[in-house]
Amino acid sequence: LILIGGFVQLLAGFLAFRKYDHLGGAAFLTFSALWSSYGATKVLCAAPVSGHLLDIGAGHTEGFTAGSVAFLVLNAFLIILASSFNMVLLCLTLAMELLTVCFLLFTLENLPLPFEIVVLSILSAICFYGAAASLTNCMFGKDLLMMGPPLLTVQSSKKDREDPLPCVCPKSHLTSGLRTIAELLNTGAVCGVPTDTVYALAASCKHPQAIEKVYRIKDRPQEKPICIFISNLEQLRAAAPPISPLLWEFMENVYPGGIGCIIQKGEWLKKLGVGAGYSRVGTQDSIMIRVPDLTVLVHLIDMTGPLAITSANPSGEVDSTHHDMVISRLGHKLEGVLCDGESDEVVASTVVNCTKIDESGITIVREGCIPAGKVMQIFERVKNR
Repeated sequence: LILIGGFVQLLAGFLAFRKYDHLGGAAFLTFSALWSSYGATKVLCAAPVSGHLLDIGAGHTEGFTAGSVAFLVLNAFLIILASSFNMVLLCLTLAMELLTVCFLLFTLENLPLPFEIVVLSILSAICFYGAAASLTNCMFGKDLLMMGPPLLTVQSSKKDREDPLPCVCPKSHLTSGLRTIAELLNTGAVCGVPTDTVYALAASCKHPQAIEKVYRIKDRPQEKPICIFISNLEQLRAAAPPISPLLWEFMENVYPGGIGCIIQKGEWLKKLGVGAGYSRVGTQDSIMIRVPDLTVLVHLIDMTGPLAITSANPSGEVDSTHHDMVISRLGHKLEGVLCDGESDEVVASTVVNCTKIDESGITIVREGCIPAGKVMQIFERVKNR
């Protein structure tokens, strides 16, 4: 039981560190050391050693007593830290402090048995509830079993509270936040938005000056074309582009998702809602179109129409994988950033040239989050059909 208890506490500590919970990790590693020391000492004092019982009370208690006092001091610091975390962890550290008192009294040969039983019972109940609550809440993604609020809260400084963000930064899960970004885009603003790959800069295709601004914000070479995002393939069907059955079938198999298709450009784009930005998206002859697999972005496009999209990073630098990266790198040049946390991918989409799909098949222009081999497998399957 001693080995099992110590191992469980040790495992909990390592798991906490893996989740970057340094307080929880330090607490459980300390608990593991305390539990193992206390249990091992109890066993050694009750087991025959070299023909007699190990007696820690015959003038040899100094080391054990000093160890228990050290645990008392260390755990006291953990109590202070746990008070700013949650009530369950606070109660657990308090129970461990009582257990350390038991250890100290045991080394002084003055430990009442009823007191030890009560402390161990309380500790067992708290451990059982804490483990059950953590497991249940992680499984269901919500607080079904309460862990309790922190007893102490750390207040941010006045300066931190007053520091303004460089642009409007609403949360993506709020309808009001989505409307705020949509209104900005509809008035010709450039905003950072999440996609199903990495964060991107978005501008309405109805405002060519906004697309020009995207180039300036990124220091993007003018010869590099900008693609457009639409919310669903039916929008493209309604615009009636001259697309072959093979290309339609291929698009149906890759949309929505992290694959962008380059197709022939034409006046049908204006029916799609591209409007005045026609000459500023794609090249003179072609345009890359993608349907993202991200609900919040699809809703945004439904509110704004097709969006001109490019990755939200200064030209030549790594992609932005969190809204904080977009804010810190480009926020002072943008009107807004739709905050959605970590991106789903760490690299951009895969780009496929489909302009000659019927004659010579497809060409991988850029391999991104979808491997080139998988794209070719999809195409071969569609073509053989």
